[in-house]
Amino acid sequence: MTVPQTKAELRSAIDKNFSKLMGYLNTIPEEMTLDNAMDGHAKGTQMSVRDLVSYLLGWNHLVVKWITADEKGLPVDFPETGFKWNQLGLLAQKFYADYKELNYHALLTELESAKENIVRLIDERSDDILYGKPWYTKWTMGRMISFNTSSPYANANGRIRQWAKNNQFSLK
Repeated sequence: MTVPQTKAELRSAIDKNFSKLMGYLNTIPEEMTLDNAMDGHAKGTQMSVRDLVSYLLGWNHLVVKWITADEKGLPVDFPETGFKWNQLGLLAQKFYADYKELNYHALLTELESAKENIVRLIDERSDDILYGKPWYTKWTMGRMISFNTSSPYANANGRIRQWAKNNQFSLK
């Protein structure tokens, strides 16, 4: 899929990749979601399906935090307070820990809610706000949203397909 350049393309990419992702995630029994059987987000680490969902949820919450802070005229602390862009592995570990108390179905519900929140925030903005000017360094708001929603959803789809293949599990 090409990189979204408009609000409509961004919505389409998010909806397409998220729909496929949720289709996969909803087929996986909760008891299989704790096995650390896929490559983690930090080099040399392993993660579970739950961790992957926690990672996506963490980034979705950050996107909402960024847009909401910007809307209020507050400075946006990219990527997250206390983390630099070269510490994304540590940030992933934080996300895994942040949501460890939620059961798998609650994680999925929370991810769905966070995604819907992002879609609402996109819908409230024009193409010009999303793509008309740089928002963070050279990146537009729309591109930053895409970097942290539709792109990771697509990446997660590939990780889950590989996990399923390695575990002889059918995602159908």
